[in-house]
Amino acid sequence: MADHPVLEGFSPAVREWFAASFPTPTPPQIQGWPAIRSGQHTLVCAPTGSGKTLTAFLSSLDRLVTPSATPVDPKARTQVLYISPLRALAFDIEKNLRSPLMGIRLAAERLGVPFVEPTVAMRTGDTSPKDRQALARRPVDLLITTPESLYLMLTSEVRNTLVNVHTVIIDEIHAMATTKRGAHLMLSLERLEALTVRPPQRIGLSATQRPLEEIAHFLGGHSAGVNGAAGPRRPVTIIDSGIRKPLEVEVVVPVDDMGAMGQVTNELRSGPAQAALQGQRSSIWPSIYPRILQQVLAHRSTIIFCNGRRLTERLAARLNELAAEAGVDATGAAGVAGDLVKAHHGSLAREQRVVIEDQLKRGELRAIVATSSLELGIDMGAVDLVIQVESPGAVSRGLQRIGRAGHSVGEPSKGTMYPKHRGDLLEAAVVVRRMREGLIESSRFLRNPLDVLAQQIVAHVAMQPDLPVHQLSAMVRGAACFAELSDELLYNVLDLLSGRYPSEEFNELRPRLVWDRVAGTLRARDGSKRLAIMSGGTIPDRGLFGVFLPDGTRVGELDEEMVYESRPGETFLLGASTWRIEDITFERVVVTPAPGEPGKMPFWHGDRPGRPLELGRALGAFQREARALPAEGALASLMADYSLDALAAHNVLLYLEEQAQATGAVPDDRTIVVERFRDEIGDWRVCILSPFGVPVHAPWAMAIERRLLERYDIPVETMYTDDGIVLRLPEAADELPLADLIIDPDDIDELVMASLPQTSLFSARFRECSARALLLPRRRPDQRTPLWQQRQRAADLLAVASKYPTFPMLLETSRECLQDVFDLPALREVLGQLRSRAIRVVSVDTAKASPFAQSLLFNWIAAFMYEGDSPLAERRAAALSLDRDLLRDLLGAEELRELLDPGALADLELELQLLADGRRARSADELHDVLRKVGDLSAAEVDLRCEGHESATWLASLLHDRRAILVSVAGVERAVAAEDAARYRDALGCNVPLGLPRAFTEPVPHPLESLVGRYARTNGPFVVEGLAARFGISIDRAMGALAALEAEGRVVRGEFRPNGSGREFSDVDVLRQLRRRSLAALRREVEPVEQPAYARFLLGWHNIAGDRRGLDGLVEALGQLQGAALVASALETEVLPARLRSYRAADLDELCTAGELVWVGAGALGANDGRIRLCFADQLPVLAQGWEAPEPPAGALHHLLREHLRVHGASFWGGLRAAAVGDAAGATDTELLTALWDLVWAGEVTNDSLAALRALLGGKGSKGGRPAGPVRGRPRPGRLTRIGPPLGAGRWSLVAPLLLPAPSLTEAAHGTALQLLDRYGVVTREAVLAEGVRGGYAGVYGVLKVLEERGLTRRGYFVAGLGAAQFSLPGAVDRLRSLRDTPDRELHPADAEAPVVLAATDPAQPYGAAIAWPASPGRPARAAGALVVSRSGVPLVWFERRSHHVVTFPAAADDTGWAEALARLVKDGRARSVEVRKVDGEPITPAMPAAAALQAAGFVEGYKGWSVRA
Repeated sequence: MADHPVLEGFSPAVREWFAASFPTPTPPQIQGWPAIRSGQHTLVCAPTGSGKTLTAFLSSLDRLVTPSATPVDPKARTQVLYISPLRALAFDIEKNLRSPLMGIRLAAERLGVPFVEPTVAMRTGDTSPKDRQALARRPVDLLITTPESLYLMLTSEVRNTLVNVHTVIIDEIHAMATTKRGAHLMLSLERLEALTVRPPQRIGLSATQRPLEEIAHFLGGHSAGVNGAAGPRRPVTIIDSGIRKPLEVEVVVPVDDMGAMGQVTNELRSGPAQAALQGQRSSIWPSIYPRILQQVLAHRSTIIFCNGRRLTERLAARLNELAAEAGVDATGAAGVAGDLVKAHHGSLAREQRVVIEDQLKRGELRAIVATSSLELGIDMGAVDLVIQVESPGAVSRGLQRIGRAGHSVGEPSKGTMYPKHRGDLLEAAVVVRRMREGLIESSRFLRNPLDVLAQQIVAHVAMQPDLPVHQLSAMVRGAACFAELSDELLYNVLDLLSGRYPSEEFNELRPRLVWDRVAGTLRARDGSKRLAIMSGGTIPDRGLFGVFLPDGTRVGELDEEMVYESRPGETFLLGASTWRIEDITFERVVVTPAPGEPGKMPFWHGDRPGRPLELGRALGAFQREARALPAEGALASLMADYSLDALAAHNVLLYLEEQAQATGAVPDDRTIVVERFRDEIGDWRVCILSPFGVPVHAPWAMAIERRLLERYDIPVETMYTDDGIVLRLPEAADELPLADLIIDPDDIDELVMASLPQTSLFSARFRECSARALLLPRRRPDQRTPLWQQRQRAADLLAVASKYPTFPMLLETSRECLQDVFDLPALREVLGQLRSRAIRVVSVDTAKASPFAQSLLFNWIAAFMYEGDSPLAERRAAALSLDRDLLRDLLGAEELRELLDPGALADLELELQLLADGRRARSADELHDVLRKVGDLSAAEVDLRCEGHESATWLASLLHDRRAILVSVAGVERAVAAEDAARYRDALGCNVPLGLPRAFTEPVPHPLESLVGRYARTNGPFVVEGLAARFGISIDRAMGALAALEAEGRVVRGEFRPNGSGREFSDVDVLRQLRRRSLAALRREVEPVEQPAYARFLLGWHNIAGDRRGLDGLVEALGQLQGAALVASALETEVLPARLRSYRAADLDELCTAGELVWVGAGALGANDGRIRLCFADQLPVLAQGWEAPEPPAGALHHLLREHLRVHGASFWGGLRAAAVGDAAGATDTELLTALWDLVWAGEVTNDSLAALRALLGGKGSKGGRPAGPVRGRPRPGRLTRIGPPLGAGRWSLVAPLLLPAPSLTEAAHGTALQLLDRYGVVTREAVLAEGVRGGYAGVYGVLKVLEERGLTRRGYFVAGLGAAQFSLPGAVDRLRSLRDTPDRELHPADAEAPVVLAATDPAQPYGAAIAWPASPGRPARAAGALVVSRSGVPLVWFERRSHHVVTFPAAADDTGWAEALARLVKDGRARSVEVRKVDGEPITPAMPAAAALQAAGFVEGYKGWSVRA
């Protein structure tokens, strides 16, 4: 190629290499190189794939490879810093530098010019300590790093290796400019500038940013001014080569009517009958998945972007499943078989991410499903298609993502967007149009983030002993983010760091710096440098909140960002289950099941912030303009202008038309629609439909909530999304003035500021700000502090900080919430336009939610479900656990009304009033104590506080002795202690009798306050009217006394009494006791249940003594039992009859002969019994993998039978007997039967009926023992040939063919886990071990954990005394906990459950398996033929039929119902007779209590024992 003039400034080797590698420089290179080579600070804005990276690097590389006249200090060799926001991007750049360096070296060799090999290395958080030490000893020329690693280098001795840095390149600067990470980086650059020999040149690169002047200001900062002030801006050359790149993007909707999605359909589906009959919501996903798979297969390499990690994982899994079902070959280019697509997100380990990225680049993967983890400029090689599922939410994000396709110069980027619902479709259309036009959202860097400032000051001062404050001020204000920092704010932060706030209240407030205010210098204290290194950085330590049931059961996790936006009462989906949030604490979200209710999908705002206002305005304009399009050309216009496919355009028009019909108006940039309708439970829902986005709607919703509570005392609940605000009003609130929703812009700041400290968002951001300011340091450098600990410590700090209004982190948290999270200026602007009527408001009542309102609710970034009248125990317990001051700070009031336990209050009041047992007076002296403690009492009230009937005598005695007197209080004659005479006289004007000791009549200070204080101490929370009535005084006097006591801190005012109303008063100590007792009561509610409750639960779970009947009931029962090794003799006598009313053997035969049910032997028990497993044929292959295989029989006859059945298939007895004629001639029928049953018990052979098994159990053997042989002679007509012994009846076949196709180990473990859950409801380690599952508990634990992560099971500690890792089906725990208490049999005999008799080996009988046997004199066991009699889950006796032995358990001493239960076996036809010969190992005698119980139950004494017969 001809040399381009712009290359003339480069060395010959660089020009030669560039000419050989590229046809011509790109526009950003042509415009950027002159400015960069001249040393100017430069900002380069260019599209993805336009050579930006080379624009920045080539000039530096040229300097590095060209020999320098001045030698470089080997200890300070680093000259170029490349800073990347992502480790993966840094890793990518390092690899991509190898090619130009090798090319330039070869070009230099060809030209014969000198060449210096520059050294390149990378230092990030993943760099090993060994490599970091090597870099410190031998610095490299070009260092690739991240902002955090640069900060650490500047805060250590390694900083000296950077003194010669002349160029700093910041890639993807837009990703940091608007964040605290960017502010932190710019302070690090100012610290670097103070360190280097000469100020380094700054080069910023980005594909998506506007306005460029703002980003240039951010990049350049300010030069030093006078006396620490900010000087003029550093000049920055802006290279704007445009952000528009050829785009081929289409918005695709794969269904005719998106409005039909989410509706409940009642179509029958295959599967369990109960599930098949339940309504299911139709979904758009079954239409999207195949279309995405089609596109993936039609392209070489695809990236699929999602807005959430859960969707990423699910989409990847579903695409692989569909590909497998379609028989797609997933073999990559390298010939390696594997998944077609893989998920890629921030939660994966770095090593995994790198492997997945490389697999895509090498063509081994056809696609990656990613979150924002692949959004920035990582070169993914030959990606030719990007698919975006759901609108990206911002134009810049859309350009970044679609720009991954065609990541090379001049190549167009191809992309497809799949909206999830109709509201999403509108946004996607606008985003694509603005992407094509290059209308990116404007960016604004942060101003004065004080937490970042505090951290960098500690780090900087730690490296600069006795640093003058004015120098620090000048350095700080050099960064654009802090150019406007006032001295007041700076000194406020220095106050914080130098120990102004009391560290005795919170340890980490201790001083980090010494501020000599006279000399004006700063010095770091010991440990400050270590603190700055260990706890530095700005990336918030966010993670997952554990989601738990109130009893502590783990349900799963939610991202912290979602928890910010959630509140109690809201419902969400986790796995396939819906949960209602009951409470959000500093470490967990407490939920309860909300089956069948719609719930939002978990979302991650870290992946997707709210819609910017300018995009909201554009969306509003689109909705207005689309409505105005002429009907005939609307479809074509939308398809052409907004890149919509035909179905998408049709859906847009349909959606807007339906909305117009429903509400008469469509919300747009000039119209807000306020829609009101009743929800399913009769409460009013108000939807404010507006396109302006979450940053506007969130503070607006908070202000509405505050306003309605203040003005009308309406407890309204609000939720907000990008598309509007949802309010739920109580049914009583019929009127809601529109004016209260349209808040005056002058009031909005105050309303939002008043509400903000009460939100979980404020608490979470306060924690993050405090951590950045080094107030929540890590304990150890090698590990993170657990999030729950951080939250707890932040809550403690907040309690201290709230006492100081100027505390810098309170100010910073408020600033961050109001400016960074919310867009308060934008809200003020919108409210101003509403006031000036530039935006109109349309109010409408509808019969049901309009389409826009449905989309608001269906998308479920917010949904409101009705919260129960009383909050659940865990929520109340968590609030009660807080310090009362902190509770007041967080809630704004001490409204404990919903938190206090009514029972605890009632008990405490009885004790305070001395009405409880043990507190009443038992003598005249004690009655005197009662009067002194409680105060004035009438005769009736005295009587209630005395034991026995002598109260009148004791009172008369006290009156006679002048130890008590009678006074009139409120018109009622009452007795008071003589010591109180002066109080009642001076406070209430009571007449006191003469003759009292002088000490009792002398005036006392504050007599009324004294009486009121005692009243408060001896009563629960009370209202002032009650107090005034008690003493017969005016309310004003009563309030005056209470106000005095409140000022002294002796009483508190609040809302305390459950179901009370109005403000109440309570003594401080009384309230403390009440809170403590309430907390204890509530914690008891959420404790794990006792083991008998689990036994009761299993009885109900298995429908023991229920009302199942017929074939359907049998199928249900077998569904739970399948796979369990059941004792054959108990199957039809105990196990099935216990579950079915009128069990019929014919029903079981019908299932077997139809081939639906298969029975498999599981080991012999003696000669005539064994264990068998029943399985439905389609489940057998999966379940059989989990069974321990017994030792196979190895005899000749066994081999012969196996071979015959393998070759000839299923055979009757005649075929088996004929086969025995050959090699095993002479084998008798008995020998043949023995060999056959050996194979049966080994699980190798089965029968299509149960006739042979029943014959074995009945003791019918073969008749005769003659050798097997052929039948001689011809059978006569009308006469059967010999049909064989009963033990050989039916058709025999091998089990092995029934186990095909063999499932994978994962499928088998999954099937086993689900079956265990179905059988036990709550699966414990002990139950699994008792079943003998292959691999033990470890074999299914992994699957149970995955099921838990999908929301299909729950993990927790449900049953006390069993293994902690217990898993349950949704709904099972609630049922289990409902059985915690049972009716008292003595008090309520009619409500007591009847005793239940079960086989000892029955899965519904947990004793001896999951639960240990209770203490007993005998040795009970889960043996064949043994029975267990229990009542309400508590075992009474164990009975062994064969030995006629009863073993009693402790409960049998008080409950003789076991004898009646055994007698009922005969009456119900389950046994012909029951005989008891021994009790607890001893022969039974008439003197034994057991004999009396048996006799009462109808047993008759015989010569061997006691019996009852049919």
